[in-house]
Amino acid sequence: MSAKPSGRAPKLTLSVQYAVTPSDVPSREQLRKWARAALQADATATMRIVGEEEGRGLNRDYRGKDYATNVLTFAYAEDPPYSGDLVLCAPVVSREAAEQGKSAEAHYAHLIVHGMLHLQGYDHEDEAEAREMETLEAKIVTGLGYADPYSDEVNTKNG
Repeated sequence: MSAKPSGRAPKLTLSVQYAVTPSDVPSREQLRKWARAALQADATATMRIVGEEEGRGLNRDYRGKDYATNVLTFAYAEDPPYSGDLVLCAPVVSREAAEQGKSAEAHYAHLIVHGMLHLQGYDHEDEAEAREMETLEAKIVTGLGYADPYSDEVNTKNG
């Protein structure tokens, strides 16, 4: 988890793939903006927007969990320049946004920030790591103009 290099913004090389295209999927420009906001060092990433079947298959095959989840991050480098894949399951993201009473756009922004932090070595396996990651996520997401995804108001909507 390196700090941003002084003198220049980190470079992001991003490829976006749409396996599905629901109406509420953000544009490539939005996805790039959110990914770049979370970037602390140079990185190359592929972002893939998938349906429920592909999302479930990937989560089952790589995490041993037989359900589709909102975002999966596959990090391939432990040190900068980082590289990896982010897989966002569009039906899950849309469903969660509705359940949490927020826009799909705000939820995508949060999940992309979350996934990009994972790509750079952040995790939430223990309480201290989770607190550090959530604090950074909240700072980035609110800096993008969205509500804090970990605020009490949002958390009470998570049920």
